[in-house]
Amino acid sequence: MNRREGEGCPRRNADAALDRDASDNPSSPVIAAFKVFQQELDTKHDKYERLVKISRDVTIESKRTIFLLHRVTSVPNAEDILNEAEVKLDAVRQKIGQIAEELRGEDIFQFHRAFTPGIQEYVEAVSFLHYIRHRSLISLEEINARLVFMKTEKGSAEDLQPGGQVLTFQVTPSDYLLGVADLTGELMRMCISSVGNGDIDTPFQLSQFLRQIHDGFSYIGNTGPYEVSKKLHTLRQSLGKVEDACYALRVRGSEIPKHMLADVFSSRTTHMDPEEGVV
Repeated sequence: MNRREGEGCPRRNADAALDRDASDNPSSPVIAAFKVFQQELDTKHDKYERLVKISRDVTIESKRTIFLLHRVTSVPNAEDILNEAEVKLDAVRQKIGQIAEELRGEDIFQFHRAFTPGIQEYVEAVSFLHYIRHRSLISLEEINARLVFMKTEKGSAEDLQPGGQVLTFQVTPSDYLLGVADLTGELMRMCISSVGNGDIDTPFQLSQFLRQIHDGFSYIGNTGPYEVSKKLHTLRQSLGKVEDACYALRVRGSEIPKHMLADVFSSRTTHMDPEEGVV
């Protein structure tokens, strides 16, 4: 027995009935209210997608800055690399200014998941640059102090200038912590690169610094964001690799030629963690 067209599809029938009601009663208060809801949801969705695209650009440029900073261990004049990295980070901050413009008058936590990957990557890049320059950890207040912009007549966010409307972007404590947790992986790579270039002092400095970061995260425990507990495992791995390199330098450093140290440490870290990167 054949069913008539449309039978057995209650969702389709309901949508068709709603369309008929809307066409028959355009002045219905219920229909008018739902049209307003539709516009609000469409506007929020469009804004969310724009934030995702900007965050993706922030992530890409921040990663390029990190790759650039890793060259400081192999060039005679590191200041040129650091200045170039600062220029790249200025461009990244302009992207963050666009995020601040999109979030003006909005609840930041409604859109937080759209841009948090880019902000974490930016924190990682700017903290990496700060460590190379000052051998210390940049604070959340110092990061936020650079994220103040002025809204120009064209609607874009530029660096702070006299006059105009000021826009600010505040990195959340959770994004700051997650960015610092990712920083430890870059410091571990910097340690191995330094050893390969004959620098045997940097690994011990990095080991002490990473131990301080690890102790700080240990104080947070289970009270911090959920993602922190997941990244704490990677942090411990990075610390273990750096400490292993320092141990080998202290015990066997005099036995291994400097040009072979990086190969030795790379093989040791691979043996320690053969499944790194597997999700």
